[in-house]
Amino acid sequence: MNQQISWLKPKAVAMGVVLALGLGGLSVVGATLAGGANPAVTLKLADGNEAPSRIGFAPVVKRVLPAVVNISSSKVVQTPTGFSGQLPNDPLFRQFFGDDSSGRFNMPREQREQGLGSGVIVSPNGYILTNNHVVDGASDIRVTLSDKRELKAKVIGTDPKTDIAVVKIDATELPSITIGDSSKVQIGDYALAVGDPFGVGQTVTMGIVSATGRTGLGIEDYEDFIQTDAPINPGNSGGALVNDRGELVGINTAIIAHGSEGNQGIGFAVPVNLARTVMEEIVKNGKVTRAYLGILPQDVTPAMAKAFGEKEPGGALVGDVTPNSPAARSGLQRGDIILELNGKPVRDSNQLRMSISMMHPDASVSLKVLRNGAEHEMSVNLAELPVKEASLQNDTNSSKSSLSGVSVENMDAEMAQQLGVPTNTAGVVVTGISPSSPAADSGLRRGDVIQQVNRQPIRTTSDFERAMGSSKDETLLLVNRQGSTMYVTV
Repeated sequence: MNQQISWLKPKAVAMGVVLALGLGGLSVVGATLAGGANPAVTLKLADGNEAPSRIGFAPVVKRVLPAVVNISSSKVVQTPTGFSGQLPNDPLFRQFFGDDSSGRFNMPREQREQGLGSGVIVSPNGYILTNNHVVDGASDIRVTLSDKRELKAKVIGTDPKTDIAVVKIDATELPSITIGDSSKVQIGDYALAVGDPFGVGQTVTMGIVSATGRTGLGIEDYEDFIQTDAPINPGNSGGALVNDRGELVGINTAIIAHGSEGNQGIGFAVPVNLARTVMEEIVKNGKVTRAYLGILPQDVTPAMAKAFGEKEPGGALVGDVTPNSPAARSGLQRGDIILELNGKPVRDSNQLRMSISMMHPDASVSLKVLRNGAEHEMSVNLAELPVKEASLQNDTNSSKSSLSGVSVENMDAEMAQQLGVPTNTAGVVVTGISPSSPAADSGLRRGDVIQQVNRQPIRTTSDFERAMGSSKDETLLLVNRQGSTMYVTV
């Protein structure tokens, strides 16, 4: 391992200080540093009694460290050999390998690939939470405990959509971590990242919670990350993010690194509430089953809120309703805005997707919906998320666009077939977008079918021209893209 280590040597300091500093019920009444000597610090509790002089997270770390493990994995990968095509024209080479020029030296060869990561013991009987990418495809997994024991582990199950995996070792009476409640995590809370970065051994770093509910990073299908500036490096994946009480609040998963593999102060952890739900599904059923509503939700922009008569942005706009889905059976319609789920406000489309996905497939939920300016209460019986629907939901929030410089043509059955939309789809097809127009930056594409303008149906280019001629500064469009509809504002 090639690493640069910089040694930091403190300079001698001469200082005499008398302080009265409130610190969580403690008062520092005297401190002296001279010539590099150890500081003399006296701490007093509020009642005047002397308190222990140690300040820090040592007691917390002492409880947490035994429950965090190193995970090493290996898998066999195939790589091409160094030769391709004809054999080298060397008589000595041919003496040993013959005149076979059939390309056998281009055959792939097997090579063992090693991986390192971390994990968290969540039960005394050997269940360990980690990241899917730590154990993905591994043929051999080894877990090293804090007492240096190395045990073989088996994968109980994985969920690539959240990058969570559960592995198990054959051991009992193991030290396990206390699982916290990630819904109570707040920006500014202390955060400790515990893991085995770069394979150097158990390491603890400290920071704060920089943000919660981070989405749209393109890391996983279901994203609701806790962001922290506690240093997280390669090898920390699957390790613990704990609060100042030593409770597990997240599973460290990813970092943002520009021009370096090292920490840049932006790390992400899967909230433990989500990880625990996934783990329970895996342990119980061997896989994760998710509930689904059957809509393509979109975020409500200020322009959309105004167009739909909502006072301020919020909720999730129903861009499309899947036929024969729970949403369709309950009466949800395209253009509805879901304001509440089971009595709790819906902030955006991602929150709605995450909340639904963590529910049981046969659960019944209540929705508060805004339709045509009026609020309605609805009940929906959820169902299990089909594989096809899972892929559709990944393309929910598409474009925020403008139609200036957009060319359209009438639809016909042949064109509909080429575009992947039902042959009876009504609307006009976007055939061109001017590079200098706002639409060029919006994500509106050639091949999109515009079906409504300001909620008025569009069947021909004449309908489109009339609607655009009467539109004001903001225009609401319903667009069909490869069979799925969505709303965009102009």
